[in-house]
Amino acid sequence: MATKKSLPNEQQIQLIATLKARFEQHMERHPNMAWENVQEKLEANSEKLWSLHEMDRTEGEPDVVAYHYETDTYTFMDCSPESPKGRRSICYDQEALDARKKNKPEDSAMNMAATMGIEILSEVEYRSLQQLGKFDLKTSSWVLTPPEIRKLGGAIFCDRRYDTVFMYHNGADSYYSARGFRGSLTI
Repeated sequence: MATKKSLPNEQQIQLIATLKARFEQHMERHPNMAWENVQEKLEANSEKLWSLHEMDRTEGEPDVVAYHYETDTYTFMDCSPESPKGRRSICYDQEALDARKKNKPEDSAMNMAATMGIEILSEVEYRSLQQLGKFDLKTSSWVLTPPEIRKLGGAIFCDRRYDTVFMYHNGADSYYSARGFRGSLTI
């Protein structure tokens, strides 16, 4: 049976203060949104606060990027300038990790995301994030790979170079010190 993940009250207060400061510093990411509404959602979702803490702890700098009227929810995404430092040097998924015979990385993007309780960005979400700023100018990020590509051993990643967002492919078992992943969480 899974245990509920939560932060001590003091850490919750500290995280909410950090998220509020980031929210106010980057209003261009969420015009016409009020922090009070976001904070109300955060305070009512301690398990999701734990996931946001994990995003922040691994240097993802999560921030609000969307409000969904139909479901009355907010989406946070990793908004660190480069792929989060605490999530680099990893292959794509567990199957890729298991396939490596030598020099295995410590983890995979898909496993880390699941453990953190977040979703890895799709290519569409990654491109949407890039509309809010310039991210991954020196790094790259794994993105959700379509099953037909993954079945053939590949995985996709994106970055921004020459003021353009690119999507590339690599073997899913590859890993590089400058490649991690970005995630999202809806509250």
